[in-house]
Parts: sequence; structure tokens; C-alpha cells
Amino acid sequence: MTDRPQDSATRADRILDAAGELLLRLGYRKVTIDDVAKQADVGKGTVYLHWRSKEQLFTALVIRTSLELTEELLALLRADPMEVLPHRFIRSSFLAAMRRPVMFALLTGDTELLGKLGQGPLRRLKAQSGQQYSRMMIERGLLRGDVPQLDYAIRSAILGFFLLENLDREATHFAAAAKADALAHVVRHAFEPAGAPDPAVVADAAAQLAAQLEAFLASSRAWIYEGRLP
Repeated sequence: MTDRPQDSATRADRILDAAGELLLRLGYRKVTIDDVAKQADVGKGTVYLHWRSKEQLFTALVIRTSLELTEELLALLRADPMEVLPHRFIRSSFLAAMRRPVMFALLTGDTELLGKLGQGPLRRLKAQSGQQYSRMMIERGLLRGDVPQLDYAIRSAILGFFLLENLDREATHFAAAAKADALAHVVRHAFEPAGAPDPAVVADAAAQLAAQLEAFLASSRAWIYEGRLP
């Protein structure tokens, strides 16, 4: 008797939940498929029914974390198209990542936790997504096109807010929301044109970004639950 798709997805989520707990406790290098199977209360062979290797399993875990973050951002965008503006979108993305240790590790290049997962195609995918977003914002006049190496400048600014507390313990005294507000201020005044944006332009940008996020969600679910590469 074969599993129904919903049963298979539920089992996959249980395995990924177990993998996530072990990853945060032990780090990628120390976790084995046997450990994950035991934590999820399934057989080792059951894990391999979903993913052919340890790397594929943990890649699926990271993609699922990205999926959850994207769903959160999409809900905010649907509730208010102004959320597409760079300072608001980056603020919300920062807070969503701060609440997810696996995503935080990916964005900051934490190889101790993620091992080689933090250096492969997942990081390139995040960079490509950021570049696509920047191009769309520049084309609509919602980001300044005169900033030299704009993508590099924005990524550097964002990464500084994630990494500073590792270099300066005083930074740990600030709440995540306060950091996010400061980041939004930097993005608004350093990278966005002055003045209020055209609501029609904002609505168009929000619709396009929503479509891109929905496509990412569909391909992510296919990878995680159906074994189809995005």
C-alpha cells in the first residue's frame, strides 16, 4: 500500500523537524542519518525514501526554513503593498531571519553549524534572489541606480547588522526590533530616492514580487516533498 501525498509530506516534516533539532544541538558534521531516524522515530530506510543523502536531507531542511520565511513575507506583502519598499521589505526579512537560527546561520556563513551547506548553491540562490529584487526596484525608481556596486553595498549593510554582536558585545543589548528599525533607516536614506513613491508603481512592484515569491514557494515544496529540483 503506497502512502498518500499528505501522509508522505507529514512524515517528511517529522523527519525534517528531527533533523533541525539535531542540527542546532550538534552541528551538521556530527549529525548522522541514524541520529535523525532515531529522533524522528522512523527507520533509516524511511529517511532515504525522501532524500538520497545526508546533504540532500539538510538542504531540504534549509529550503523549508526559507519557505517558512517566504510565506511570512508574502503574507505581509499581501496585507500591505507598501511592504515591497526596500526599507520595509529588508526590515521584515531581517526580523524573520533573526527568529530562525538555521536561516541566521545561512546568512552569516556559520560553517560550524551548517558545514558545507553554508557554502554551496543555497547561498548563491539567496544572492541571485537579492539581485533580482534590486533590479526590479531600480527599474521602478524605488531604489537608487546611482549607488556604485549597489547589491554589494546593500548586502554589506545588512550583513553588518547580523554580525556586529559577534565583534562588539555592546550590540547584544539592543532588541531585534530596534536593530531592524536602524537597518530600515539606513536602507531608506542611503539607497532609496527621496520623496514619497507613486502608489501605482508600488502596487505594480508588490504584485510582481508576490508572483516571484509564490513561484519560489511552489518550487521549494516540489523539492522538499516530491524530490523535484527547482
